[in-house]
Amino acid sequence: MADSSSVTSRHLVDELTARREKEPVGNALLDAAADGRLSVDALRRLVSTEAQCHLAELGAYGTVLSRFPRRPAADLSIRLARLVHDAQPKLQQCAQALGLDDLHGSDRPTERAAYTFNGTLSWLAAQGSQAAFALASATDLRVYFSGCAELVRHIRRSGFEAPQSFLTYYEDETPQELEQLALDVVQDGLDRGDDPRDAVFCARLLEESIGDFWRAAAGPA
Repeated sequence: MADSSSVTSRHLVDELTARREKEPVGNALLDAAADGRLSVDALRRLVSTEAQCHLAELGAYGTVLSRFPRRPAADLSIRLARLVHDAQPKLQQCAQALGLDDLHGSDRPTERAAYTFNGTLSWLAAQGSQAAFALASATDLRVYFSGCAELVRHIRRSGFEAPQSFLTYYEDETPQELEQLALDVVQDGLDRGDDPRDAVFCARLLEESIGDFWRAAAGPA
């Protein structure tokens, strides 16, 4: 990495992309789909795991807003919280279509991997720098949305039967405007003296936790 005083958010994104190509975290759910092991139970696990993530995300974004109430960081926290808040009724429709009645009770996942993302995100919200949290958020947006969209494309190609509410919920691509806002917040943090190496470490850590998210959804190999 170049001298930290000259590092930009784009440099950090490029570094993460290079590491992703060299040391991919992987997506166990897409692997299961490619191997013909996709099941309705996997869709249920995906929805129930995501429901737990929503609770952690809303708390995390509120924490970050209280720590960094200035713009553009505050704008990012509010936009992310709104994204999750607006998604909850749609996720509930997916759950009902898949026969899940109690996402935060009897239907919630029991595997440790289903909660790794929650712990990492909550830790970043409480302890991470502005640049670290924003770079992790940008990584989350890119990796999560692209993985979900690819899953829906596979389902449509293969003819696997899935509820329309599920396909509608998971088919969205990465929201480019929001990802750019996250990178603007990264740059603002760097300009204020945040450590770029720490930001990369935290973003990669969150990406690895998303790998656990996919594994929890995929279930036993």
